[in-house]
Amino acid sequence: METSPPAPEVVLADSASADANPSMPLSPWIRIFNRIFTRNLMSLAMLAAITVILSGSLRVPVDLLHDPDLWWHLADARILTTTHHFIRTEPYSFTVAGNPWVNPEWASELVYWIGYSTIGLRGVYVATFLVLFSNVLLIYFRSLWRSGHAGAAFWATGIGYFLITVNAGARTIAVAYILMSLEMAILEAAERGNLRWLWFLPPLFCIWVNSHGSWLIGLGLFVLYILCGWFPFRKGTFEQAGFSREVRSKLLSVLAVSVAVLFINPYGWRLVWNPFDMMMYQKLNIHNVQEWKPLDLEMLAAKIAVGCLGAVILANCLRSRKWSIFEMALFAFAWYSAFDHTRFLFMAAVLTTPILAVEMERLLFLESDKKTIPVMNMLMVAGAIAFIVHFFPSEDSMQKGMSETFPMKTIASIQPSWRTLNIDNLGGIMDFEGKPTFLDSRFDTFEHHGVFKDFLDIMYIRDTYEGLEKYRIDHVLVDAKSSIAYMLLHQPGWKLAQTEGKGDLSYDLIVRSAAGNANCVPDNQGKPVAKVSDADRP
Repeated sequence: METSPPAPEVVLADSASADANPSMPLSPWIRIFNRIFTRNLMSLAMLAAITVILSGSLRVPVDLLHDPDLWWHLADARILTTTHHFIRTEPYSFTVAGNPWVNPEWASELVYWIGYSTIGLRGVYVATFLVLFSNVLLIYFRSLWRSGHAGAAFWATGIGYFLITVNAGARTIAVAYILMSLEMAILEAAERGNLRWLWFLPPLFCIWVNSHGSWLIGLGLFVLYILCGWFPFRKGTFEQAGFSREVRSKLLSVLAVSVAVLFINPYGWRLVWNPFDMMMYQKLNIHNVQEWKPLDLEMLAAKIAVGCLGAVILANCLRSRKWSIFEMALFAFAWYSAFDHTRFLFMAAVLTTPILAVEMERLLFLESDKKTIPVMNMLMVAGAIAFIVHFFPSEDSMQKGMSETFPMKTIASIQPSWRTLNIDNLGGIMDFEGKPTFLDSRFDTFEHHGVFKDFLDIMYIRDTYEGLEKYRIDHVLVDAKSSIAYMLLHQPGWKLAQTEGKGDLSYDLIVRSAAGNANCVPDNQGKPVAKVSDADRP
């Protein structure tokens, strides 16, 4: 009896079997499948999942709304997109209203506003994920290009993301770090001989100066790159090739154009001056904001940072290699900045993760990882996507979280004529809701006009009553557990209007009563000043 030949068996071959049997016939569909589900795609999918797992603001979406900066950023972008005019004077507070103000982050604010205006609070979540994952994507590929090993790049990037978590929210600086990573990719390409890429730096700096004041750090890194390669240097573990005359000329030309394009912005020299103003004239801001403080070694991210440094040192003790002067200067600058200011752990990850990938590949003697199994890669990608979708929030849950985070009913009751002293954490949401504020978490313009200092004196119970009278405060919206709330509620002339929220997110609205000036005496200018004895001070 004649039998029909068996049907050909379809096998999704991995790259290992293809290498072993180069003559193995593969259908076009299988070849396409294998080309899509590569080791890199699997690594990126898993890193996307890690981005959600390690970011508290993505894993618990309600935490994304806690950032007080988010709301005045959205309010700024709303003004720009609805009026089609850049903000040039202080638009929100009653303390410094109408004074000149420069918005140094207007371009990066638009990223989050586009998300919000498209699909609401979930749009902010999506924008935050895309910004953070863009940082991860760039760090991974830079690490891959430096180490030549996908496994080392994956693990180094995953470890580096622990450092990124210090600013893993809806932050404009996260947009700026995308630009910093692009700058480093251009310089690394130039190191490999692709000098034409250098001309991408001027347009990058043009975008950067309109996005965040950290452009100054980026420009400094470019100057450092030029200086370190100006002359050749070979001694001990250092080996720096010097630039040729032609390359030096090109670098200086690119630098000159990069500086010139900084002035292509809506504020002219004032925007270029902004980061210098931050360094020289905003000492209270830097001293009082937590993320500007030195790195706390009790933090998990700090422990991982120390571990990264230890791994690099160990790798060079066991298998020493040559370091370029720029590589060492970059490494030292990044880690000094990170330990001096917590917020720069993110920057340290951007600048040094590719170096960590190189050292991991050398320290762990990793074998070639070109062989991979596309089917397993597909399953890992599918699992990562399912994981990310699982954590994607609904609009209702985000709205509910917002009402639990902020005293929205109390804020809605604030009238335009009120002079409300608010804590800085509520300033941004009050800006967004169109309510007049005492100050918000921008701090720059408030420090310039002395308002931030007065705010600290009021809140720290140094010159509380004098400050309240100076600004003619008639309402106070503060944390229900704060010292100033306790003091005012035990002070004649003030009474509790309402309390909203629970636990640590409970807020008191305290109102000056009609007899609020009964405890006051006139100062030398005839203005009322509260009579406060030393015994009255807590």
